[in-house]
Amino acid sequence: MIAVLRDTWFVSALCLCALLGVPIIAILWSFTDISLPLWTHLIDTNLSLYIGNSLLLALGVGIGSGVLGVSLAWCVTQYEFWGRSWFQWALLLPLAMPAYIMAYTYTGLFDDLGWFDSRSLIGAIAFMSLVLYPYVFMLAKTAFSGQQQQYQEVAATLGITRSAYFLKIALPIARPAVLTGVALAMMEALADYGTVAFFGISTFTTGIFRTWFGMGEMQLASQLAGGLALFVLVVLGLEKHSRRNMRFYQTQDLPVNKDTSARARSTKSLSVQSSISHYALSAYCLSVLLLAFIVPVTQLCVWALSTLEHIDVTEYWTLLVNSFSLALFSSILIVLIALCLSYAQRFAKTKSVGYLTQFAALGYAIPGTVLAIGILQPFGWLDEQLNYVWYQWFGEYIGLVFSGTFVALFFAYCVRFLSVAMHNTQTGLERIKPNIDDAVLTLGRGRLSLMRRIHFPLLRKSLLAASILVFVDVLKELPATLILRPFNFNTLAVKAFEYAADERLIAAAMPSVTIVIIGIIPVIMLTRAMQQN
Repeated sequence: MIAVLRDTWFVSALCLCALLGVPIIAILWSFTDISLPLWTHLIDTNLSLYIGNSLLLALGVGIGSGVLGVSLAWCVTQYEFWGRSWFQWALLLPLAMPAYIMAYTYTGLFDDLGWFDSRSLIGAIAFMSLVLYPYVFMLAKTAFSGQQQQYQEVAATLGITRSAYFLKIALPIARPAVLTGVALAMMEALADYGTVAFFGISTFTTGIFRTWFGMGEMQLASQLAGGLALFVLVVLGLEKHSRRNMRFYQTQDLPVNKDTSARARSTKSLSVQSSISHYALSAYCLSVLLLAFIVPVTQLCVWALSTLEHIDVTEYWTLLVNSFSLALFSSILIVLIALCLSYAQRFAKTKSVGYLTQFAALGYAIPGTVLAIGILQPFGWLDEQLNYVWYQWFGEYIGLVFSGTFVALFFAYCVRFLSVAMHNTQTGLERIKPNIDDAVLTLGRGRLSLMRRIHFPLLRKSLLAASILVFVDVLKELPATLILRPFNFNTLAVKAFEYAADERLIAAAMPSVTIVIIGIIPVIMLTRAMQQN
């Protein structure tokens, strides 16, 4: 019976993963029909620009977010200064700010002040670094906090300075976590469309739109999307390979007593003796927070308040209902799929299921533009076949059923954000010991009873966290929604982009500030979880 159940879970996981892998397979399949004249034209005109700008953007954001994230994490974990406990969670707030909203806000601000032209590659790198550094900050902070205090004490007795200790000991130990954060920031930069389109920067994502809608060559756009997807997967593979053998373990347990605990607390962070250094650290953290969150949010609020008298309440309410309903149904569907795959991995207990779930989670590394093209091709073919059969039987066409409807949109969200939900569901299930399952099964209860009476009550917090994270991610998603949405269906993100594209930056403030306020919710959850840990 157990073998049959395991086979059932394996087959279920295989079917789900095969379905979720359709967009990637469709994009790669486009390379079977290559048009040499079109590629020659692309190589002679814009391809080098797409590649060069995309590489510069990814490298610039990786370096910028890495420097900001590591330096801020080192400050708040190693030194005592004014506002340190507040900065430990406040520096995560920029996660609530999508990069394209940051670009709209600062562009409107700088255009009014006339300081400098932010519509450039350097401006895009700067704004994305300010938004994406929390990925590095969060992981580096955890890595620095987990390092043994004895390392610092031994280094001090050997005469190693604080800066030398950071460069030679602390940073190499934290390197796996830092590289993971930098890789996430680089993938987000490559996936961005709103910022680079608004600034008029030619990257792979804008090139895909231009090739598809400007030239009318969907096949060539699919091949460009395939090239971008392969590059992102290579970056992800290199990141995993680079930290494959980079694991550090605590080899000695510290005695747990009052003296040791007090000593550990007293030496966890150093008090800055110099008042100049004290204020310098506070000023540095505050400056980053001001630029990355406080200034743009304040400007958005000012703009939003100035438009309250002229706002179309009906349109705004429609945007809210569209966005919330889309995010709500998507989060429920994605969490259910993540739960099924997590249970398949738990009950089947085979490596093949683990590989399948890892494959299903790859969608988060694929840009929304690429996924949209990978979905439209097979869904368009299905619509064509369905309409042909329907016409043969009933003498009329049924219209679009898969592409250009909510089916394609929900499917894109499932592929894109399944990894976010699976991380929470798998973590929640891992906290439940397997011997609890064995005890319940030996009492004659089935697996459904086990899940309903034992697992679901224990997974309540994990499922809620997964739902909220997916909800906010769907709310902020722009390129996939922009391409796959049904006709005349707008969300907050799409409307903000349309206003900004028309240079109506003040009108874009209300939907933008709504997205940011909702985006603060998972940041608060994240900070509470980190404090509890």
